[in-house]
Amino acid sequence: MESSPRTTHIAIVSVPAFSHQVSILEFAKRLLHLQANTFHITCIIPTLYSSPSPSKSLFFDSLPHNIHCIFLPSLNSQDPNNKGVPVEIQIQVSTARAMPSVRETLISLSKTTGLTALIADAMAPEALEFGKELDIFSYIYFPCSTMVLSICFHSQNLDEEVSCEYKDHPGLIHLPGCISISGGDFPDSMQDRGSLGYKLFLQRCQRYLNAPDGILVNSFMELEEEATKAISQRGKDGDGDYPPVYSVGPITQSGTSESRCECLLWLDKQEANSVLYVSFGSGGTLSQEQINELALGLELSRHKFLWANLRAPNDRASATYFSDGCLVDDPLHFLPLGFLERTKEQGLVMCGWAPQVEVLGHKSIGAFLSHCGWNSVLESVVHGVAMVAWPLFAEQRTNAALVTDELKVALRAKMNTGESVVVKEEIVKVIKGLMEGLEGEEIRKKVKELKKLANSAMMEDGSSTRTISKLAHKWKHLGKSM
Repeated sequence: MESSPRTTHIAIVSVPAFSHQVSILEFAKRLLHLQANTFHITCIIPTLYSSPSPSKSLFFDSLPHNIHCIFLPSLNSQDPNNKGVPVEIQIQVSTARAMPSVRETLISLSKTTGLTALIADAMAPEALEFGKELDIFSYIYFPCSTMVLSICFHSQNLDEEVSCEYKDHPGLIHLPGCISISGGDFPDSMQDRGSLGYKLFLQRCQRYLNAPDGILVNSFMELEEEATKAISQRGKDGDGDYPPVYSVGPITQSGTSESRCECLLWLDKQEANSVLYVSFGSGGTLSQEQINELALGLELSRHKFLWANLRAPNDRASATYFSDGCLVDDPLHFLPLGFLERTKEQGLVMCGWAPQVEVLGHKSIGAFLSHCGWNSVLESVVHGVAMVAWPLFAEQRTNAALVTDELKVALRAKMNTGESVVVKEEIVKVIKGLMEGLEGEEIRKKVKELKKLANSAMMEDGSSTRTISKLAHKWKHLGKSM
């Protein structure tokens, strides 16, 4: 696809994970919006399956005409043992297998349209080598928090300084500019130091430190100011050993559905700030025992609730991360006997996908029980919705610590010592604590303040808008060799 002579062409390399694809493509849309469509963007996406599912195809079909997606053929080995392989390993291994095809595609684009810059997802840092080969600007897009990036930057030192498993470390672990956290709240990739996942994690982190032109992080200065400053002080521009880090967030999903779905019509009938929205994201699953406890906790809280994306029970929290296959057609089989009948005036259980951005923006939503995926955290902040933090996998426990202990915009649902589930009594406690009382009032006040700061960061003269505009100017007017 040829670009006009006045168009700056950049390439994006994503990974076979929908949440990552949404984040990096929403950044692309933001860039186009700020630059009056003077860019053409090609997004190269390795796949695990032949094509996106119908629910995900809607997102790709809605992209602007000057964002072109190339889906590389699936290299999924269909290994039945993949069911037990951690999400991060599946993403990284499948992406690594696709790198020869990524290189061929980038070379072809360079010859036919010319490329000015390459932006690779944080799970595809190998692609930066092709940017060097083509002599173009090369960046990592980091779809997580600055705090998680700080953990990545310090991972080698932590590996040398901490002798035990991080989850067994007796005290809190300090990171410059961040709150001190328990080692058990480090990302899943760090929780078994003898595993392949940990080895691959350390390799990724080393590549981050060697990012040629910097890292674009989906956060904003006002949200993580101290962490950003701590990293910047060690940046290459300051004679340090870190690459430049650019805060470009909050990048969240945009757009509205053409028609109002059942859940929005139901929300229209509820009082303002009265409903707890419950969702575990695009791939989170709960065990049967945990589904029972959550259902009973919601019922006993006496608060209105919207429970979306209900999936069949599974003991692996990330069981449906790569597919929609376990969305439930009939929740009767998995919910406690009589629950739907008893709560028919109190709540709505959705077996399908909910338009989360529109739900969080609805006046009736008072709080969000969330798995703390970073996309969901930012969407909650942007809409000023307080959270019940219920992390499941990946870096979600780190995010939960951030929103609970540093940002103070959430209460965290906790398991009792020796328990494998969050019991109904704890669920009632955190829901009531957030929706009622002084503590909940302070949290709601804090998240409204962050909403204002998030909106300010994305305004015309906002911190993140200025950062993106400076990068765009560089890509449009400076050649790599200049």
